[in-house]
Amino acid sequence: MSGVTLVTGGAGFVGKALVERLRAQGERVRSFDLAAPVHEDDMQGSITDRDAVTRAMAGASSVFHLAGNAQLSARDDTVFDLVNHQGTILVAHSAKDAGARLVHCSSLTTLVSAKTPIGASNADETLRWTPEDMLGLYPRSKLLAEHAVEQAAREGLDAVIALPTEPLGPGDDVITPPTQMILDFANGETPAFIDCVLNFVPVDSLAEGLIAARDKGRKGERYLLGGENIPMTRLLAMIEKQTGRPAPKTRMPYWVALAAGAVDTGIVSAITGKPPKAPLTGVRLAGRQVSFSSEKAARELGWRAAPAEPALAAMLVWAREKGLLKAV
Repeated sequence: MSGVTLVTGGAGFVGKALVERLRAQGERVRSFDLAAPVHEDDMQGSITDRDAVTRAMAGASSVFHLAGNAQLSARDDTVFDLVNHQGTILVAHSAKDAGARLVHCSSLTTLVSAKTPIGASNADETLRWTPEDMLGLYPRSKLLAEHAVEQAAREGLDAVIALPTEPLGPGDDVITPPTQMILDFANGETPAFIDCVLNFVPVDSLAEGLIAARDKGRKGERYLLGGENIPMTRLLAMIEKQTGRPAPKTRMPYWVALAAGAVDTGIVSAITGKPPKAPLTGVRLAGRQVSFSSEKAARELGWRAAPAEPALAAMLVWAREKGLLKAV
């Protein structure tokens, strides 16, 4: 592909895997991130800075927009709209001005809402909810960002939207919520669990899916990039097998977990200044037990995710090397 391939958030968990894959296939890649540059073409800056975004976009023929706040809670609630929503508006407008094709990386959380039933259900990218339906400020900001990209596409931007499920694998230095959850179970710090279904996509597979979305995706379309739907009990068995630490046996009813999440997020976290162990948004999402289908990506992009268990094993090896796992 001619021109520069710009990756916002290129120093993040998914961004690093994507940049590595793009460079391996011979593309000239520019990472734009808050982190200090690693390669000659990289740039440091914020997606909330219009001038910095414009400079980073110079010469770009395609853009992967991954930058954002991926946590489920924050001490300053305004950060979600500022970064995830308003930042995306800046990136989309800049990409349109540059004539670049944009792949906007959204989130599975925009497919789960207050109207999703408690208990088992299914979802794919055809589901449409309103911002008011969202289960927290993070998913709301990501849905508003999707709407901004779709509006820009109607105005001429060549864009597709990717909705990854939970990325899994080594290298999550920021420690995103799914990685933190696995670490807490692997270290015996979570004595109980709620019945839920988790969908993991190995981070290397996700990088391939994002590239496929750029190369084969139809303008204005959404593509869910997910892997296996894994019940919590199976995930715990996989963690126990890899670490030797006995899995918790106590199932916590959803309504008890909801109350605990409210206290952890609204009171304990506010007092201690530490992120909540059980963010209320995360509990709300988990209670819906949604299974996700990526059949559209398989049909149109020719993409399927690799199995989750090898990615989990690699993640735990990485965590052990980083000193993030306690001895059993």
